[in-house]
Amino acid sequence: MEPDPIEISTEGSSLVATTSPLPEVGGFDIFAYLGSLFGNSETFASLTTGSGFMSFLASLWLTVAIISSIFSIFFLVIYVFASMRRTLYLGLLAQETVDQEELWAQLYGQRSENNRIKSVLANAASSNPNDWKLAIIEADIILDETLKERGFVGDSLGERLKSVSANQLASIGDAWEAHKVRNNIAHKGADFVLTKRLVDETIGRYQRVFKEFGLM
Repeated sequence: MEPDPIEISTEGSSLVATTSPLPEVGGFDIFAYLGSLFGNSETFASLTTGSGFMSFLASLWLTVAIISSIFSIFFLVIYVFASMRRTLYLGLLAQETVDQEELWAQLYGQRSENNRIKSVLANAASSNPNDWKLAIIEADIILDETLKERGFVGDSLGERLKSVSANQLASIGDAWEAHKVRNNIAHKGADFVLTKRLVDETIGRYQRVFKEFGLM
């Protein structure tokens, strides 16, 4: 037995054609994400044009340049301040050494050269590093005064040593090396490490010069 046909009434109704929406494709939309970063789609869209992108780069470069300039000025101020403090510190160390030399000259300047050299050797043989420094300073003063007495010209010991030739003083090399140690003590202060071995070598150099001048 065949089923009764189904009648479809079209009265008072109309057929409407509909289309089903396409299924969404899963995944990450990078352009939508970038658009959210820039706040709105118009801003992001402007970057996709050549002029907009170049404008963005120009703004970014200006920001980096301003920040870099601020940091450069900051570190420059720190450098200048540190340099001024270092110069002041070295000046104080040099003045302290000069004061020690003047005090020593006042206390021992009238003693015989032989006794002064004995004082140098006694301080060099001490176990106190401060005595080692005093020994080298004392020896340098004796050398300076000796060159003055022998007629070598100059405003400082360094200048007087420059006027001495090897023919006039065979131990001129020893005099220079010993004087360099004295300068390191004066200008570097606590940063200069003075060992007993260096003290003995330096005092030995002064002794060779003194012997050539007939002081020992």
